[in-house]
Amino acid sequence: MKRFINIRFMLLSFTAILLTALLCTLAYYRVFANEVMQDLKITTHMLADTENITSTKQIETYARDLSKEGIRLTLIDVNGNVVFDNVAPVSGLDNHKNRVEIADALKNGQGSSIRSSNTINQSNFYYAIRLPDGSVLRTARETSSIYSMFSHGFPYIIGIALAILGLCYIVSYWMTKRLVAPIETLAASMDHPQPINTYEELDPVISYIQTHHQATIDNANMRQEFTANISHELKTPLTAISGYAELIENGLTNEETTQAFAQKIHHNANRLLRLINDILRLSELDISHAEDLQCESIDLLSVANSCANLLELSCRKHQVSINVDGQPSLIQANPSMMEELIYNLCDNAIRYNRPQGHVWVHVQDKTITIQDDGIGIPKDQISRIFERFYRVDKSRSKKTGGTGLGLAIVKHIVELHKASIHVESDENIGTTITVVFP
Repeated sequence: MKRFINIRFMLLSFTAILLTALLCTLAYYRVFANEVMQDLKITTHMLADTENITSTKQIETYARDLSKEGIRLTLIDVNGNVVFDNVAPVSGLDNHKNRVEIADALKNGQGSSIRSSNTINQSNFYYAIRLPDGSVLRTARETSSIYSMFSHGFPYIIGIALAILGLCYIVSYWMTKRLVAPIETLAASMDHPQPINTYEELDPVISYIQTHHQATIDNANMRQEFTANISHELKTPLTAISGYAELIENGLTNEETTQAFAQKIHHNANRLLRLINDILRLSELDISHAEDLQCESIDLLSVANSCANLLELSCRKHQVSINVDGQPSLIQANPSMMEELIYNLCDNAIRYNRPQGHVWVHVQDKTITIQDDGIGIPKDQISRIFERFYRVDKSRSKKTGGTGLGLAIVKHIVELHKASIHVESDENIGTTITVVFP
């Protein structure tokens, strides 16, 4: 990563230096061209104001002085024919009437132009002015072209560029090291999150990565714990079934004990079946999304009455009464999940109750409350009751046939419906669970 950033930074620096050199050369050339043209203009106007400038003797006198300064002096008549030139023989020059600066001077009184010579290394600057008699006086100067200037300055540009690139490399190395330092610190301390001294813009990214990594670790630990719990929970009834079946197979039981063992095998088989069904159901809910739910308008009170009827046999078995009251309350939800949610909450309230206990189900304003006067939950364990396989009273749970997954399923259904669940409980007094739907 450091090498990648350094290379990109150096390429950017080199491009910036090259463009700066080109633009600076172009700007300098424009200023230089303006100055050359301005000098020619002043010289031409001064000559034009000179008396008898068109006389051969007078113009030759000035031409000699101008030649020393590198200025070419040309006199053209009204028809474009060259009358005098201090550089080339007049006989060898063609008609100048169509030259840009001559045409402008004849038409407008003055004209100028810049033309490159046959070799790209030189440029010719021309300025012409029309004299009172209609002839044209032109001055010219040959100077280095922009290409020549750039080529002459190229060695200096390369030297300066290399010096700047060297400085840029040092700065780039330092900045890259400073930029990557927080990320390297983060990578080295992923398993042991700690405050990282970084710049403000990177704080949200660092925070997100740390949070996400911690969540990944927590999920991995939870899955590992879940797998261990599944193995333990499945092993218990399977061991019992295998043990009782082996005794019966070896003829070590009489008719009475055989029947008792068969009942125990049936009981553990049912428990195993419930456990597998709950594990599969929880796995389905793990991969479900709220957007995928097939929801429809359902009445919470109607679902609560239906669940109470289904649990009538369980109520008789545990000597617990259940009462449903309230008002019809319509919500948008998945019907089977709502039945599963209310059934699990009421089933828990019945199982963890006492003989002659009560369960009250109240529905109103998109809220359902399940209250019981059972054994309750210790205050320090309320926050853990929705964990998978967590049981407040392990011996009682196994005795009543609980799998320890019912409330974990409830929590998933609540989250999928974007609802909220609240638990209040006092040990040996009872528990109240309230689910509020949006």
